[in-house]
Order: sequence, then C-alpha cells, then structure tokens
Amino acid sequence: MTLSQKIFFATFRPLVKICFSWKVEGRENVPLTGPLILVANHVHVVDPILLVFAFPRWITFVAKGELFHSLFLRLWLRWAGSLPLQRDGKVREKQRILAGARKALEEGLILGMFPEGARSHDGKLRKGKPGSAVIASKTDVPLLPVGIAGTDKVHGISWLWKRPRIVVKIGKPFKLPPTNNRISKSQMQSLTTQLMCEIAALLPPEYQGAYERRED
Repeated sequence: MTLSQKIFFATFRPLVKICFSWKVEGRENVPLTGPLILVANHVHVVDPILLVFAFPRWITFVAKGELFHSLFLRLWLRWAGSLPLQRDGKVREKQRILAGARKALEEGLILGMFPEGARSHDGKLRKGKPGSAVIASKTDVPLLPVGIAGTDKVHGISWLWKRPRIVVKIGKPFKLPPTNNRISKSQMQSLTTQLMCEIAALLPPEYQGAYERRED
C-alpha cells in the first residue's frame, strides 16, 4: 500500500463509518500477503468503496472502460491502479486483460472483480461472466468470494438518516482447476458456476438470485 493510499484510508475511514451502518464478517479469511482474486456480487456504486475499507490490503479493481471516459474518474481510477476493461468481447482485449491481471498478481496484489459484469438493479445475483474464472484458472491464483448484502437499499437521499444495515461477508479462499490450454465453453460455464455458487453461499437467500439453493 502506497503512502497516498494510507492517507486515503486514514482520512475517509471515519466518514464511511458515519455514513453507513455496516459490518464485516470473515476478515480473518483474507491472506495478508500473496496474490489473490477477489470476486463479489455487485449491486451499487458504493460496493467497491466498502470493499476497500473492509479489507486490510489495497484492492486493484478491474473497471469497465466507460468509467475512464470521465476525466475525474480516469484520474481516480489510475491513482487506484484499476485496470480498464473494454467489454467488446474481442480476442485482443481479452488477451490484454489477462496480461494486466497476470502482472498485478505476479506483484502479489489483490485483483478485484465483479463476475456479473454489471450491477444488479434488484439486488439479486445475476448469471456470472466467465472472465474471473478464466483468469483464476490460467494463473492458478486463489479466489476469495465476498457477498455484499444491503446496498440495494442505498438509494435516493433518505438512506443517509435511515442508514440501512449492510453486511460484507468474506468467505474462505479456494482454487479452480488450473489450465494452460484453451478452455472450452462448457468448462467456462462449469468453472463460472462453481465461482458464483461460492459467492451465493455468502448471501441471504433473497439475494442469491440465479444461484439460489433449493432444498430437495
């Protein structure tokens, strides 16, 4: 963590505590050193902010390329070390993201990803995209699942005094089967489902959405 990042933590941590009624569960599951791929559900723009303050280490997020079009956001994201992702599906773009992810992980950083690919506007977990699973399988780096519940109630202006309860639940690291070969679509789907089920297990039933566990 850089000096400016430490100053950022010290300056804004009290403000986050004032603005949000939230708690973090499972912080002991975060390894203090070594590369890690954080995967979480995504409901609100505040999710990355809460994750940053929930973790004892800095998180390098993969952010959609559109955010870099704004001068202010571009400066902020570059300061934070975020990796831009152009969601056009081209092979060259996928290779670029994989190379950037490899570099960050080789430096022992935490790479933060939202496998749904976009925010869920109803709070329920959406079908996952294969990118996170492919990167984890190609790099043989542990995944750390995180479930965020309650940020769907942060809207309008009334949340400032209602202060809805938010829970950030951190699971235990796990690995997907490593591969250096081309991953088939069926393998991608299987790996992605495994990853998303780990996230779903950390969420209340009403947030599990596409990965809701049903009793037989």
